[in-house]
Amino acid sequence: MQTRAPRNFKRPDMNLYDKTTDPRHHLSNFKSRMYLADASDATRCKAFPTTLTKSIMKWFDSLPPRSVASFDDLARKFFTWFSIQKDKVKHAPSLLGVKQEVSEYLRDYMERFNKAYFEIQDLHTEAIIMGLVNGLREGPFFQSISKRHPTSLNDVQERAEKYINMEENVRL
Repeated sequence: MQTRAPRNFKRPDMNLYDKTTDPRHHLSNFKSRMYLADASDATRCKAFPTTLTKSIMKWFDSLPPRSVASFDDLARKFFTWFSIQKDKVKHAPSLLGVKQEVSEYLRDYMERFNKAYFEIQDLHTEAIIMGLVNGLREGPFFQSISKRHPTSLNDVQERAEKYINMEENVRL
């Protein structure tokens, strides 16, 4: 089904798939947009390649002629081929690997840690705090947080901000 979208076709406003994200999310996003546009099966088949980067188009172009019977068939082939890239489920112990580097500023560590814990679902506050403290390098914030254990994420953030501001003032 090596068909292309019509010239007057407007590509769905979404990120191009480049193999760095979960193909399931890309398909879901595409299907939602096509549903809202009330697009036919043939239109979905023609529009889908417009959501792929040039390097991923090589995969699409390699499909044998007449090997795709429907959009569901195309979606299944796409997902099967790129499923190796799907998101990996992360768990609380993965936070123990997030460590503040020797020369890393507290703000940078906090941002990196926050990004890591947002990727984990159903994480208890205590586990987040324990992971954060475990990853801190020895220093004023570590000493403060070790002496008086934080009771909430808000408490951690407020206390971290004080030490981040002190670090930034010293840098200036």
